Amino acid sequence: MKIFFTAEYDEEQLKPLYEMGEVVKDGWALGLPKIPEEELKEKAKDADIIITSYDDITRKVIENAPHLKLIACTRATPVNVDMAAAKERGIPVLYTPGRNSDSAAEMTIGLMLSVARRIPMAYKALKEGKFTGDPNAKKVTKEGLKVDMIWDMDKDSPYMIFKGTQLHGKTLGIVGYGSIGRKVGRIARAMGMELLIFDPFVGELEVEEFGVRKAVSLKQLMQESDFITCHMKITEETKGSISREMISYMKPTAYFINTSRGAILDEEALIDALRERKIAGAAFDVYASEPLASNHPYVTELDNVVITPHIAGATEDVLVNHTKQIVADVGRFLRGEHLLYQYRY
Repeated sequence: MKIFFTAEYDEEQLKPLYEMGEVVKDGWALGLPKIPEEELKEKAKDADIIITSYDDITRKVIENAPHLKLIACTRATPVNVDMAAAKERGIPVLYTPGRNSDSAAEMTIGLMLSVARRIPMAYKALKEGKFTGDPNAKKVTKEGLKVDMIWDMDKDSPYMIFKGTQLHGKTLGIVGYGSIGRKVGRIARAMGMELLIFDPFVGELEVEEFGVRKAVSLKQLMQESDFITCHMKITEETKGSISREMISYMKPTAYFINTSRGAILDEEALIDALRERKIAGAAFDVYASEPLASNHPYVTELDNVVITPHIAGATEDVLVNHTKQIVADVGRFLRGEHLLYQYRY
């Protein structure tokens, strides 16, 4: 059994795969870039199993591998596999749902805290030498008083400039209540937030409990939430669903968070809302076009936004999770058992 392997992985969790066949590592598994289609077609032509993370498993690659019996992609959505071509050949496709749910949920909460409390802005100011003091200065406490550890107290002090809002007691609107949305909700509830859920595919009985409500419409969620976070897959229905109209319903004190996909948002409308201070702020890990352009307003202009370079799932734990999932299902496939992570094409 020849296993052509170009995925990122955890070595300890990968060890059982070596007992299942000849594992040939290439591409990203060796720290190399994505393999071009023609090169991949030749390298994988004798494979019985292809396991990848980011390489494009196109029709050409599939049709040029006559012995191919299984394709595995270590992602929550295997967008880089030609499902039609795999289906025509009757080749099962494995994927790894939930592999990065915890990491993405924690990143979402981190972005919420960052923009609400202006943490990156305060950090940047201190690193630039702003609000810092003379290293030789000594504070003198007046007789009868105790030492007071404040920096400055005037309108230009960091206490005033970086004053934010707490999450406790606020309403968090969650758009999309799947694996990541639910995990975000659990963390937010532990922090004392109330939840308002919008997901047409989830019923009230699956959602509602003390402190958790289901919104009847996206408009209601946009109007009532203090923080809004999106966790949707890209479909024809979700593309652009956070439209200019929906953004207009947000409170002027509200914050928008997106760690799912940039395509769900009218980015220009959100930029306008931030620029005109129609909302309090936003935090993003994903964008309409990636990588983010160097002259993008998020980079060059807006001071009420926190940005990160699509790293919500970038933890070592994710590699452990998806390696474990794929290796276990490859074993099930070889033993003729039911597959737990087969993608329904």
